[in-house]
Amino acid sequence: MPENTATGGATIELENLTKRYPGNPAPSVDNVSMEIGAGETVIFVGPSGCGKSTTLKMINRLIEPTSGRIRINGEDVTDIDPVKLRRKVGYAIQSAGLFPHMTVAQNIGLVPKMVGWSKARIRDRVEELLDLVGLDPGEFHGRYPRQLSGGQQQRVGVARALAADPPVLLMDEPFGAVDPITRDHLQDELIRLQHELHKTIVFVTHDFDEAIKLGDRIAVLRERSHIAQFDTPEAILTNPADDFVSGFVGAGAALKRLNLTRVRDVEITDYPTVTVDDPLQDIFDKLRRSGTNEILLLDKRGRPYKWLRRGDLMRAKGSLARAGTLVHDTVTREATLRDALEAVLTDNAGRVAVTGRRGEYTGVVDMETLMNSVHELLEADRLDAIEHQHDLEEAREELTHTEQEGHEGEAKA
Repeated sequence: MPENTATGGATIELENLTKRYPGNPAPSVDNVSMEIGAGETVIFVGPSGCGKSTTLKMINRLIEPTSGRIRINGEDVTDIDPVKLRRKVGYAIQSAGLFPHMTVAQNIGLVPKMVGWSKARIRDRVEELLDLVGLDPGEFHGRYPRQLSGGQQQRVGVARALAADPPVLLMDEPFGAVDPITRDHLQDELIRLQHELHKTIVFVTHDFDEAIKLGDRIAVLRERSHIAQFDTPEAILTNPADDFVSGFVGAGAALKRLNLTRVRDVEITDYPTVTVDDPLQDIFDKLRRSGTNEILLLDKRGRPYKWLRRGDLMRAKGSLARAGTLVHDTVTREATLRDALEAVLTDNAGRVAVTGRRGEYTGVVDMETLMNSVHELLEADRLDAIEHQHDLEEAREELTHTEQEGHEGEAKA
């Protein structure tokens, strides 16, 4: 589908939404009301068993509400056919939930097929979506889920949820079952997708750092989905509503705010690069001219492959096969500064390569840039603390002054 015909987001209104299960004296979800803007990413975060997944599943009526209303773009969906509703609301879950007997293309094309799209339109949509989530259509079209890594399965799961171009995408801990590095990259991919698609996303997680990274707003939920605070990540980090929310924020709020700044927001510098096809002498000459102690070797697709130092080239003896240090981690422009800092510290090399959609090299972010950002955040926190202390002292002085005037008034009387 051309970009200009794609469906954007829709507003979601939850009004006094409640779920009671037979035999339970207390409701699992109690009287939740919330408004979510079109194109907004809202994260539900809270302790296990607080009702966040139940609340999410009531939006597409996988779980029927006991009482209350759900409106999507102003339309009350509480009384319409739940099967039709689910075809209009994308849904992605942990471990992708793909049908094992279907190919990747069949999994993605399932809902469009059910709603009556033509074979040609489904084929085009599958290709478009595989490309959108960073998987080569030619390579992955005919594969089965068992032939994919966990991260690839999750990408297909997201593609399937987006297949019929729904305005709303519900995600229930979709990245919870993959390793941390894959999880970071999937989060970055979701951020990039949302920049392009502007869907309304409601996302459940128990990981507060994930909530900070992904959310336009975060709903911190107590038991029975009571809303402790519903605000922007920055507001929750700097101004938690109470001790319960502070417990979720945890220690090191300034460092957590590194999750609010993206790699694209800081200086990405260039670095001398060569490719595996370059003659060894050309690589040596380029390293000598660069004035640096190392150079980045790219593979045949232009992706970061190895860091080569001068000594590595001296020992190469005509072959780069055993020379250099493999690039263990990269970040995209959508990654957070926290991701970049972790990658730099993991590689212990003072910089991390930045890559594009296909993993192609686009530049580097170095330790100095990251540390400058950390210092700016810490300084901002220090100034906020001073201002807060000043406000408290002024309030105390005003209270003391008011009390003194009261005593003087009593004495005169």
